Amino acid sequence: MKGIRIGTRKSRLAIAQTDIVTGMIRSRFPAIRVEVVPMNTAGDRLPLERRAEVEGKAVFTEEVEIALIGGAIDLAVHSMKDLPNELAEGLAIGATPARGDVRDVLVAKKDGSTISTLRRGAVIGTSSIRRKAQLRSMRDDISVVDLHGNVDTRLLRIERENLDAIVIAAAGLERLGESRRISQYFSPHEMVPAPCQGAIAVEVREEDEYVGSLLSGIDDERVRAETTCERSFARALGGDCDVPAGASAALDAGTLKLSAIILSPDGGTIVKGSATSEVTNAEGLGTQLARQLLRDGGDELLRGARNP
Repeated sequence: MKGIRIGTRKSRLAIAQTDIVTGMIRSRFPAIRVEVVPMNTAGDRLPLERRAEVEGKAVFTEEVEIALIGGAIDLAVHSMKDLPNELAEGLAIGATPARGDVRDVLVAKKDGSTISTLRRGAVIGTSSIRRKAQLRSMRDDISVVDLHGNVDTRLLRIERENLDAIVIAAAGLERLGESRRISQYFSPHEMVPAPCQGAIAVEVREEDEYVGSLLSGIDDERVRAETTCERSFARALGGDCDVPAGASAALDAGTLKLSAIILSPDGGTIVKGSATSEVTNAEGLGTQLARQLLRDGGDELLRGARNP
């Protein structure tokens, strides 16, 4: 068997997720030689204070994808929610391994605090407009401030910047062995997750049949259906910018249910809904619910968020 080269960002979380994928490949193909190629992307090189200026997801994936297209690597491992809604020509998602926890969590400076017990006027850090809007819909007295950086950086900034708490994805903390830091899990109904939160995407060249055959053994059909539906929802909203919208799909006994939300940035206006379909219509279900929520007022909310 010829060896394969796996590209990834250099962050501790990206490496941890790549370790999951390489472990799955090696367990099925112990004779294969696997080389991990860590890479710095343009987004990684940006100072934290300038990351709010960046629009779109490609700034954190483009250089890895260029290496993949050019043959410098054979596959790339990403957090799926970081992938652009439209992949570069010639690339495809070759595998969607078992998904982590989809939920958002609160990490509070004071152990055991929850969103309801934080002090009045509490300061919470998150760079996600989706999380900001949903937090403001829960409590109108809190102050929500921008918080960029990798997981380690955000955890350090709780103390450094005297924050009462931050909101972050459960899957990232769990993959880094930091779940003890979690003060509260938000159910997907309390805080609707970002599309594809907790999912890993293994990106490949469409024409590479050898790598494609290797990855077929680590693809999870449930995760494939759920994330296809969620990516379809995000694509139908338009663009790759951070927007105050969330979507979470769940497959049960062949039926796929998608729940989604669009909010005004201040959390004061909410449009939400759900829909179901057969699993074979995963992509259509995402598009259908997105169009429904846009018609019900979500389009105006997104225009307001994109052009404040």
